[in-house]
Amino acid sequence: MTAIREELIPSQTSPSETAAEDFLRSFHSAHPEAGSLRERLAEVRRSIAETGTYRHTTAELTYGARVALRDSGWCTSGLPWRRLKVRDLRGLRNASAIASECFEHLRLATNAGRIQPLVTVFAPDSPEASGPRIWNEQVVRYAGYSLADGGVLGDARYQGFTAQAQRLGWKPPAQRSRFDHLPLVVETEHEGVKLVPVPRDVVQEVPLEHPEHRWFGELGLRWHSVPLISNMQLDIGGIRYPAAPFNTWFVGTEIGTRGLADDNAYGLTRQVAERLGMDTATERSLWRDRAVVEINRAVLHSFDAARITITDHHSEALHRLEWLRSGPRPSRSTPAFTVSKSAARRARSGADDPPEPEQRVTARQEQVPAQAPAPEERNRPRYDVLSRMSRRCLGTDLPQD
Repeated sequence: MTAIREELIPSQTSPSETAAEDFLRSFHSAHPEAGSLRERLAEVRRSIAETGTYRHTTAELTYGARVALRDSGWCTSGLPWRRLKVRDLRGLRNASAIASECFEHLRLATNAGRIQPLVTVFAPDSPEASGPRIWNEQVVRYAGYSLADGGVLGDARYQGFTAQAQRLGWKPPAQRSRFDHLPLVVETEHEGVKLVPVPRDVVQEVPLEHPEHRWFGELGLRWHSVPLISNMQLDIGGIRYPAAPFNTWFVGTEIGTRGLADDNAYGLTRQVAERLGMDTATERSLWRDRAVVEINRAVLHSFDAARITITDHHSEALHRLEWLRSGPRPSRSTPAFTVSKSAARRARSGADDPPEPEQRVTARQEQVPAQAPAPEERNRPRYDVLSRMSRRCLGTDLPQD
């Protein structure tokens, strides 16, 4: 079963008048120059009655996307959300065109290192046709190859996705490495699943070095500069845009702790601790903590040296707390970026999971309690606690595999 068929729920393709009215009242309150609210409400009611849906104006779409990003938890400090650029590409439904515009988004967002936050909105779901889906968690992700000895070359988080991409026809480089770019996987109702290689020239990467330890550069580590989130849907006034990739800029721990240090990703903690000369035979030396801190120092130092926009998790936590104190939280009817559990799993495993429409994860919803881990998993150490705490504080924690 494809992602489109499993995620399309009739009640979610036909917006309710209440959701539409709530959004339009909010939009007109913020933009009194937009014209008559009464006339716009009457127009939308007629459209829903006749077609089962309605179409946002460009101004409404822009406002909705900006508010969704502002309230998503991904809106980093210093982001002028009212001036956020929204690319209205709702007319695109073909996989090749969608992939091409994702790559153009990446070019524009990179902006010579001064990361430009953007949102690109593709065709919505409707009663007549479903919009496109992008399987990848981010447009740029690194492959994870399964090795004969049970290990993984690359990012272990995407081991399943890498294998699925290969089954769908992706050919990895002849000389595989730890930082091979996965293809973009786009699914449309009329074309099915299409794989499109990410052009090398649109991906800016930062070689990672440490401000004090020269040997760190010898590890050959690097990371891409723009976190272009691509598997979250945008909900505005009852309309669902299943493909609406967006970016801000990285929080350092997303790379250092969650990507490089975590044993379920690159698992570099022990290697770095040993290079630091720490005693890894005992936990009392706190070698794991020291290694994670030094990896994060290297990430921030390298991005700063390359003049690539990045922020640290402490600054973001303070920003988030200030935002939480600033006033009442948005209701469920306000615009939001969300991700279903099936979409989150598919971005890691590439698997076609059964639909779970009732369990959606947003920045404003509590996590559904996870099942108790198996005994062997319960005893397996995980060392991304700093990142998890940071993500929860920022409201960006996603479903765990």
